[in-house]
Amino acid sequence: MKEILTAASSPHILHPDTTRGIMSDVVIALAPAAVYGCILFGWQAAAVLAVCIITAVASEFLWNLALKKPQSVGDISAVVTGLLLGMNLPASIPLWQAAIGSVAAIIVVKQMFGGIGCNFANPAIAARIILLVSFPGSMTKFTEPVSDIVTSATPLAAESGTYTLKSLFFGMHPGSIGETSAFLLIVGGIYLLLRRVISPVIPLCFIGTVAVMSLISGEDLAVSLFGGGLMIGAIFMATDYTTSPTTALGKAVFGIGCGIITFVIRKFGALPEGVSYSILLMNILVPYINRYTLSKPFGFIKPSKEETANG
Repeated sequence: MKEILTAASSPHILHPDTTRGIMSDVVIALAPAAVYGCILFGWQAAAVLAVCIITAVASEFLWNLALKKPQSVGDISAVVTGLLLGMNLPASIPLWQAAIGSVAAIIVVKQMFGGIGCNFANPAIAARIILLVSFPGSMTKFTEPVSDIVTSATPLAAESGTYTLKSLFFGMHPGSIGETSAFLLIVGGIYLLLRRVISPVIPLCFIGTVAVMSLISGEDLAVSLFGGGLMIGAIFMATDYTTSPTTALGKAVFGIGCGIITFVIRKFGALPEGVSYSILLMNILVPYINRYTLSKPFGFIKPSKEETANG
C-alpha cells in the first residue's frame, strides 16, 4: 500500500522560537525598567504591577475555563500584557482601576477577537486609553521619584529647561512606572534586537520621525525623546507581532505614521502625550499597509478587467 503524503502551504521551515520563548524574552527586556520604576516610586508601583499581571492572567484563565477553550496562560502572553499595562500607569492609580484595565485588555481587546494573534490592537495600549478616557484624574497624577509628592506635570507638560538630559535619560522625573528610564528601555530593546525578537525598523522610524519633527519645530529634543512614553511605546508596543505590518516597507510606513501622529498630538492636542493614540490609530491601518506593501508573487499576472468582472 502506497503512503499518501499531504503537502501543506509554505513555508516549510521548522523554527525553534515559540510564543512562550518570545514572551519570556520580552519579560526579561522589560524587567530592568520595571524594577527601577518600583525603586523610584515605591511599594505603590510594585502593587500596581502585581495587580495588573495577576488580573491579566486570571482573566485569561477564567475566560478559557468559562468557554471550555484550551488554556493559553502557559504562553505567558497575558503576563506581558499585564506588565506592559502596569508600566504605562502612574504609581498613584487606585488598584481597582488598574485591575479594570487588565480585564479590558485581556477580555475585550484580546479574547473577544479570538485570542493571541487575532486582536486588531495592542491590548495594553487599548486598555491604557480606556483607563485614560474613563479615569482621567487618576491617569494624569504622577508621583515624584523617591517621594510621595503627587504632581500632574510630566516633562512633556513642564516648562522647557526644567529637567536636564541626564535626569530625563535615567528617569529621575515624574511619569508612568516603567516609562521614565529611557536608558533601561533602550537596553531592553537592544536585548530584543540581539535575540531577534523585534526588528529595528519600527523603533528607528518612530523615534527618528519624532526627533526630526521636534528639531524642525524647535521643540526640546531631549524632552521629546526621553520625557514621555516614546521609548516604551516605540520599542515594546509598536513592535507587537499581531498589530504591526509584516513587510519591511510596511514597518517603515507604520513607524513614520506613529511618529507623525505622536508629534501632532503633542504639539496641537489637548493632551501632552500622544504615543498611545498614535499606535492605536496605526494598528487600525495595518491591514491596509500590509495590502499595499506586500510584494507580488513571482510570475504573478494581473487579471484583466474582464476576468475581474467575471470573478
